[in-house]
Amino acid sequence: MKSYYRPLVQTGPARPQGACPLAGGWAWFERVERLSRGAAPEILPACETPPEILARLTAPRAPIAGLTLERPRIMGILNVTPDSFSDGGRFSGPDEAVEAVREMVAAGCDILDIGGESTRPGADPVPVGEEIARVIPVLKALRGAGLDLPVSLDTRKARVAAEGIWAGADMINDVSALTHDRDMADTVYNTRLAICLMHAQGDPKTMQIDPRYDDVLLDVYDYLEERAATAEAGGVERARLVLDPGIGFGKTLEHNLALLARIGLFHALGCALLLGASRKGFIGKLAGAPAPAERLPGSLAVALAAITQGVQIVRVHDIGETRQAVTLFTAAIEGEAGT
Repeated sequence: MKSYYRPLVQTGPARPQGACPLAGGWAWFERVERLSRGAAPEILPACETPPEILARLTAPRAPIAGLTLERPRIMGILNVTPDSFSDGGRFSGPDEAVEAVREMVAAGCDILDIGGESTRPGADPVPVGEEIARVIPVLKALRGAGLDLPVSLDTRKARVAAEGIWAGADMINDVSALTHDRDMADTVYNTRLAICLMHAQGDPKTMQIDPRYDDVLLDVYDYLEERAATAEAGGVERARLVLDPGIGFGKTLEHNLALLARIGLFHALGCALLLGASRKGFIGKLAGAPAPAERLPGSLAVALAAITQGVQIVRVHDIGETRQAVTLFTAAIEGEAGT
C-alpha cells in the first residue's frame, strides 16, 4: 500500500534544535502525517519519513523565473480577455495593460501571470490566433516599456507558448499540465523556462459538471507526481517545475477544502508550490459573497493559510492588499519586521 507523507508545518521564532527545514523557506516541521488509501492517518516523527521523501521535503527550492523562494511570493493576475470571471475586459489593449502592470509592481507584485483565454467554469475555448493576438502585443509592450519583472504566460497551447517565449516570457503556466496540446511538451522542455503544472479534472467547459474522486487529495497528488515525472523524463530538471493543485478546476467546495487543509502534502514532490484561489466561487459560497469583487477578505484568508503550510507562490488579483497581509502576517509570526 502506497504511503504519503505530509509535514505538520510550524512557523515562528521558537524553532527547536533539530527541526527539519521545509523546502529551505520560512517554515519547519518535527512530525509528519502518514496517509494511505483506506487507512486512518498516522502521526510520526519526521525521522521516520523515508529518506527520499524527507530529502524532497527539506531541500531548498531553486529560484523560479529568477525569484528566490525563501519568502512568500505574490503572482499578480493580468487577464487580457473579455470574459474572465473576475476582471474580463478591463485591459483591452497594450497601453492599458502596461499602466495596470506599473500599478501592480508598485503595489508589491513579484511576478506577473498574463492570460488570453478564460479558464472559468463553462468557458469556451479560444482559437490560437485570437489568443496570440491578445497576449503577445501586451507582452511585447511590457518589455518595450522596460518592465523587467518576471512574466508567466498562462496558456495551454504550444503556438501561444512559443510566441510568448520569443516575446520575453519567463515561465509557462499550463492549467492542463501539458496534456491539452501534444506539441506543448516539446515547445517548453527545450527552454530554460520555469513550467507550472496544474491539476484539472476535465476542461473549463465541463469541469464543474459533477466532479468525482476516490480521494481528492491523494488523486491530485498522484496526478501531479506523474506529470512531474513525465517532465523529468523529458529532460526538465525538477527545479524548473512549479506545481498547482488546481483549486476550483473540476472540484466541489468539499474537494477544495480537503486540498487546502493538507496542501503541505505536495511539498513531498520536491517542487515549488503555487496556489490560485483568489476570488474563486467556493470563497463566495462560504462567505456569502456572490460577486467576485466582494471576496477579498476570504481570498486573503486562504492565501495566508496556504503560506502557513509553506506554499511559496500565491496567485492573486488584489496585489496591494495581499502584500500588506503577507507582510503583517510574517512580521507577527516571526516577531520582527522583515526587510
